[in-house]
Amino acid sequence: MRNSKVLLAGLLGASLLVVSACSQGDPADSSDGNDNAAEEAEADGDAEEPSAEAPAPFDDDGVDIAIVQNSGQGDYFQQYLNGTRQQVEALGGELAVYDAQGDNATQTSQLEQAISSSPDGIIVRHGVPDALCSGVNSAIDAGIPVIIYDVEIQECAPDAIQSQQSDAEMASLVLDKMVEDVGSDQDVGYVNVAGIAPLDRRDAVWQDYKSENSWEELFQTGTYTNSTATDTAPMVSNALRANPDVAAIYAPYDELTKGVLSALEQTQETNDDVLVYGADISTADIELMTAEDSAWVATGATDPNAIGAAVVRTLALHMADELDESLVEFPPILITQDFLLENDVSNMEDLREAEPALNIAEVSSADWIPVVTF
Repeated sequence: MRNSKVLLAGLLGASLLVVSACSQGDPADSSDGNDNAAEEAEADGDAEEPSAEAPAPFDDDGVDIAIVQNSGQGDYFQQYLNGTRQQVEALGGELAVYDAQGDNATQTSQLEQAISSSPDGIIVRHGVPDALCSGVNSAIDAGIPVIIYDVEIQECAPDAIQSQQSDAEMASLVLDKMVEDVGSDQDVGYVNVAGIAPLDRRDAVWQDYKSENSWEELFQTGTYTNSTATDTAPMVSNALRANPDVAAIYAPYDELTKGVLSALEQTQETNDDVLVYGADISTADIELMTAEDSAWVATGATDPNAIGAAVVRTLALHMADELDESLVEFPPILITQDFLLENDVSNMEDLREAEPALNIAEVSSADWIPVVTF
């Protein structure tokens, strides 16, 4: 029997993180409720001393950076914001956080607010192109450097700098493991949401693997809300009751993966042998993967703290006119349940020690940047 108490605690913890992430104060004030999110995200980074003097505008303190995020929901985004904040502070700057809490219209409005505040640089994290293109172009026209994270915006805003995880590699790492574990000609389930750039990129890889391995997709379901895990669970439960013979489920976002695990708890009398393959990693995810009889056997992941920091470094290079590429990708690794158990990994601190490659300190680095590592 799967450990439902651990699962419930993990989902409750994620919900509490969401609550702590929802700033109710002035979004331009970096001392808002998101400070609690940084504490919940656990990781305290170490900033290496730079070996060269910083160029303008980083040669004086007081650089103002804004992050306009579509949602602060979930473990991944809390850690991402933590890394973002620490790298901005290491550069002598202040961070203003705008959190649309999953509402595209609100994100459009908040991007306009951020531009009106005349920051030195803007990070736009997740969202949809239709809601963001006009604002991104307005920021660029106003001379404000902009870095996009995980929004396919190049067609409507060709001068924007794009950054993202290597989602194709992330999906391939996990699906190679799924092929190894379950083989071909299997009945499978799929939990994903269309229209979100990183999930669309992972979907393209899923479609290839599904065809190449003759997997029969018995269902596809899932939703993206400000409570993705909770809202996805009943959808997966219904799908599992109607299709009890699936051998494995791919859910390429950890909040979706949590929804799958919750659904399996509710239907375990007929689905006790299903294997689950996910994406992303956090302490809560590690607890779920290493729980007794957990179905979550593999995930493709980066350290969200390190990603948040690397995106800030990418913006810093852009602000200093030292960025010579329009697309920056961050490499993932495969993390298996077996690896976590064999190395006695129980939290992100343990995982960083066991897998130092998660730091990606070499990405978007320069001798004048105090690189924050975790």
